[in-house]
Amino acid sequence: MRLDDERTSDNVEDRRGAGGSGISSGGLGIGGILLALAGSYFFGINPSTLLGLVSNVTQPSPRSAQSHKPPANDEMAIFVSKVLADTEDTWHTVFAEAGKEYKDPKLVLFTGSTPTACGTGDTAMGPFYCSLDQKVYIDLAFYRDLKERYHAPGEFAEAYVIAHEVGHHVQKLLGTSDRVHAAQQQAGSKVKVNALSVRLELQADCYAGVWGNRANTMKHIIEPGEIEQALTAATAIGDDRLQKQARGYAVPDTFTHGSSEQRVRWFKRGIESGDPKQCNTFKTREL
Repeated sequence: MRLDDERTSDNVEDRRGAGGSGISSGGLGIGGILLALAGSYFFGINPSTLLGLVSNVTQPSPRSAQSHKPPANDEMAIFVSKVLADTEDTWHTVFAEAGKEYKDPKLVLFTGSTPTACGTGDTAMGPFYCSLDQKVYIDLAFYRDLKERYHAPGEFAEAYVIAHEVGHHVQKLLGTSDRVHAAQQQAGSKVKVNALSVRLELQADCYAGVWGNRANTMKHIIEPGEIEQALTAATAIGDDRLQKQARGYAVPDTFTHGSSEQRVRWFKRGIESGDPKQCNTFKTREL
């Protein structure tokens, strides 16, 4: 990606080395719940989407939430900071076009675990967005897994990780995630809860594509062949692929993020159109 001349974001909190031990005393942490559900951590997880975690949250203590900007010589931290800045520029423009105001999310870098407004964030969860504090959380060790475990290397694949989580922030600002969570509370079955989660996640994939389109149109940041990196990442973390790797078969009713084919399809819709109106996964029968 061509990011050398791009600005870094002022909305990065670096908690690495802060000894994040914010395990909730009120019950099982989010990481444990998700691991029990998935058998393997999922990419782009939204904790408040699953299991109604809103009713069982803990606030981070001031001491454990202390943060600072990443050092200037930390290449990976600077990279994600530049990607975050690009998402800020894109979504400020998109929201302004619709007569709305975009509020920047924070991006929290952590190692191991860290307190969040949604409970304890854990490395094993992968990157995630907490709607209660409007922050994206990532342990940068995930990028090693993305390359080695999921066989999805490349800077644009890494950027897609951030853009997907920012997509959840867009959903929060537009009220989409709150409406989905309310619908999940009334769904009546886990199958329906999961189906709503899939639509939310696929929309976030589409929004990631919208960012890619808009950022490249404005700044020409994507180099030839890099879009394929994001498509490879989307394929690698589809629910069907992850479930087959974990237990040899897939159970569609338990999907929470969508199949590989669905994730690729919706990301492509976003990056080909650059239009968030094309990302309404809730108005279509066929995902």
